[in-house]
Amino acid sequence: MSTHENTHGYILVSSEIESNFERLKVELAPSRVVGFIEEGEFKIEHAKAVIAESYISESDVKYLILGAKSYNPYSQNALLKVLEEPPRNVEYIIITPTKSNLLPTVRSRLPMRKGKVENHKVALDINLMKLDYKEVFSFLKENMRVSKDEAKLLVEALYHRAVVVEKLLLSERQLKNFDQAYRLLELNSRPQNVLSMLLMGFVGGNR
Repeated sequence: MSTHENTHGYILVSSEIESNFERLKVELAPSRVVGFIEEGEFKIEHAKAVIAESYISESDVKYLILGAKSYNPYSQNALLKVLEEPPRNVEYIIITPTKSNLLPTVRSRLPMRKGKVENHKVALDINLMKLDYKEVFSFLKENMRVSKDEAKLLVEALYHRAVVVEKLLLSERQLKNFDQAYRLLELNSRPQNVLSMLLMGFVGGNR
């Protein structure tokens, strides 16, 4: 019996990457399970290995399980095509400690499931629908010394605020801004600059 509902996999948000991989191998047996589990960052070479394995044809369903503490944006972009149009009988399970590790374009390809995670939720008291320059300045001042990882959590919280809390229909530009924000933070851009770019996309009903 399949452990998921959709046709080509899901994203599992959990800080217990290794143990989840071992559990899934047992649960998905006797199906073939191929693991791409990395201790640190999931890089472009790892993505290429996943893609190569994806196109090895199978008569039965094969599960490719990806797991890492962080995901390089280049590796994620490389995976977009197979996630969007998976080869026959291939399903993907991506294990990540936090949603903010993944680009919005990747997260839109697969449904999300929650496992055991270390709780680092960020609550924001900000109204993106009525955002003005004064609020942007105040937000940036309040978060002027955040680290790269803290900035990632803020980007995730802003995305959650916009889509889930305020139920805004994001424009193509705003979606690109979120996508770019994750990439820029991975490339060690200043968190203040990244957050400023993101927030300015909401000022004055700029949607």
